[in-house]
Amino acid sequence: MSEHDANARFIRESIVEPDAIARARAHAIELGASPISAAVGAQIAVLAAATGARSIVEIGTGAGVSGLWLMRGAPQAVLTSIDNEPEHLAAARQAFADAKISSTKARFITGRAADVLPRMNEASYDIVLVDADAENVIEYVEHGLRLARNGGMVLVPRVLAGGRVADPVQRDAVTAAYRSLIQETQESSAVLAAVSPTGEGLLQLVSIAERG
Repeated sequence: MSEHDANARFIRESIVEPDAIARARAHAIELGASPISAAVGAQIAVLAAATGARSIVEIGTGAGVSGLWLMRGAPQAVLTSIDNEPEHLAAARQAFADAKISSTKARFITGRAADVLPRMNEASYDIVLVDADAENVIEYVEHGLRLARNGGMVLVPRVLAGGRVADPVQRDAVTAAYRSLIQETQESSAVLAAVSPTGEGLLQLVSIAERG
């Protein structure tokens, strides 16, 4: 086992997932959803806590797993979750109820993100999590950066595409989209960008467009 593999395994096995999130994960898997890993969940919880987030948008519910991790870090926040699968949203609502999170802390919107996001207020959110329709990830990140306040964060899990992004031979549409996203955000003067390799990978963007 390589040092990288050993580190990844140690991190994966060291995380203790709260019971409510573990139950949501089991239900998500039963539904065929693909929730973020506990390693990435722990990261986004820390980021939500560190930013003192009060207004969060997630694109793709993961049947409640990602939202619960975000709310674990920022219990004072209000979460808006967008998904085009009513069954996944219903599971998320139940997961939030089971976790005893007030219904006033979350709103669940059924619909295509491409239709919903243009109607949302600009520069109004502390965190935007993009975890849906990987082939449209660049479009969603553009919307996310528009929605995020100055200094707000856009988070993109799965950005390493299971190791495919690092392999130049891999050129499928999803891998190419993630690869382009990483390259473009690294070169952009409008954001600070960093990629964490933990779990399935997490691209972290901070909007700095208005800094002068």
